[in-house]
Amino acid sequence: MECVDIRRPIAEKCVQGGSRTVSNSAVSWFRNHYAQYRLALRITLAGLLAYVLCRLFGLSQAHQAALTAIIVMQGSVGASLKAVMERLLGSLGGALWAVIVVIALQNLHQFHTVTVIVIALAPMALVAAFKPAYRTAPTTAIILLLAPAGLDGPLAPAIQRMFGVGLGSLAAFIVALLVFPVRVHGSFAEAAGRVSGKMSELAASLLNGVNVHGDPGTIQRLQDDVRESINQAELAAEEVLRERATRLSEGPDPLPMCRALRRIRNDLAMIGRVRLELFPDLVRERLTAPSQTASVAVAGFLTECGNAISRRTSAPSFETCERELAQLVSILTGLRWIGPMRELPDDVVERIYGLAFSLEQLKRNLKEFADRIEELAVEAE
Repeated sequence: MECVDIRRPIAEKCVQGGSRTVSNSAVSWFRNHYAQYRLALRITLAGLLAYVLCRLFGLSQAHQAALTAIIVMQGSVGASLKAVMERLLGSLGGALWAVIVVIALQNLHQFHTVTVIVIALAPMALVAAFKPAYRTAPTTAIILLLAPAGLDGPLAPAIQRMFGVGLGSLAAFIVALLVFPVRVHGSFAEAAGRVSGKMSELAASLLNGVNVHGDPGTIQRLQDDVRESINQAELAAEEVLRERATRLSEGPDPLPMCRALRRIRNDLAMIGRVRLELFPDLVRERLTAPSQTASVAVAGFLTECGNAISRRTSAPSFETCERELAQLVSILTGLRWIGPMRELPDDVVERIYGLAFSLEQLKRNLKEFADRIEELAVEAE
């Protein structure tokens, strides 16, 4: 009778299953980091193109051109354009100032080299201190000052450097436009969608926390996340405006969406301040059910809004959220006239009406938020 080793096919299946798992994980990791791979490729091509252009034009500043191309290449066309303009202006300003200082002081032998460096560097350093985007100004000035003097004077090295910076910037911009071009409208939509998702978590904690003490650390973390996400969305909005101004792309104005996000964030902050102290038990008993229902409605609406923004689709229905918020506001404003509630302390009454006002503002601003999402969806069609 032949013995069959049943362990072998089982082991082979395990190996095959493990290989598929590893393969799927690798594919998933690659997809999640596609933007990083794309940017790495564009940086490599920009540096290579800058070097080739310098060789074609016979320039000696190949290292400067390649370095510039690598530095100014960003994740989107708008961001790359911004970096190009900042480096060009910074380098041009630093080069011109260094040339002026050298020409003005070259015949004044009483000036020590250290003094010349201070005179040339201090104003450019001040510019960089107030405008960090132009940090290349003092860098360019000091490079030109400390470079060995040629027979053609200080102007020739400055011109060569500017040619190198210009070719590097041109190479980066060409690659940004032609190689996996990323229009920043998509980045802004993703950033705004993340803000809405963060605010959904915060709203769920705050509105449900009207009746219980929430974790202050969690609330603060969520508020910080919302604030940081809004800052990122506004940076993306600046890049959108830059692309629109230079006719690189067409699309909706992102500023109304940014304003709507800021207003909702302010409403949630006001609600958070009201709920720092618990209401009396009589008030909390009447708020438990409606606040929990409103919490679910608002959080769900903001989550759906985030998905709609990211996908550039129509806004979700605001009807349920509007109804639940209106119901909660109605209960809050009517508490003052219900039996023993009439004897509530003045500070509690102020907090009740403050919460009602904040919720009313939140309802109005959520409706405006839905309108802005609808505008984005219409213009994306």
